[in-house]
Amino acid sequence: MKNPRPKSSPVPYLLIVEDNDEDFEVFMRLMKTSNFSYPIYRFIDGDDILDFLFYQGEYADRQETATPALIIVDLNLPGTDGREVIAKIKEDPNLKIIPVVAFTTSSNHKDIKACYQNGVNSYIQKPLGISSYKKIIENFSFYWFNSVILPDYEE
Repeated sequence: MKNPRPKSSPVPYLLIVEDNDEDFEVFMRLMKTSNFSYPIYRFIDGDDILDFLFYQGEYADRQETATPALIIVDLNLPGTDGREVIAKIKEDPNLKIIPVVAFTTSSNHKDIKACYQNGVNSYIQKPLGISSYKKIIENFSFYWFNSVILPDYEE
């Protein structure tokens, strides 16, 4: 299932790469309960988001859109995995300014180190219980959209 794609807009929006429907539904439900109001667009694999970001494949003819405020990436994805997605985003001079958050079940120290070496801005392990998950999402939403000053992409 693909969501509608973002159009040019001054409203900040998120991109999320999450292949697990249940994880995505929980994420969306908790974002709504934390009063998050910006659009969220989902990609289910690494290849799809890279095609979108680099105007390739089915996105080759798309209109240029506003830059996403934040990209959330699961690490264990079909096709191009999240580690490589992060590396490709952070290697690109036009995309590397976008904050990228790894949001994954992995607590493997090699994954954590590799993500930070590739330029990820934050690494969050998905919690197991719903109350822990809710607290993580509340903190995530407050931090990235109330505390942090995100880059102005229009300059």
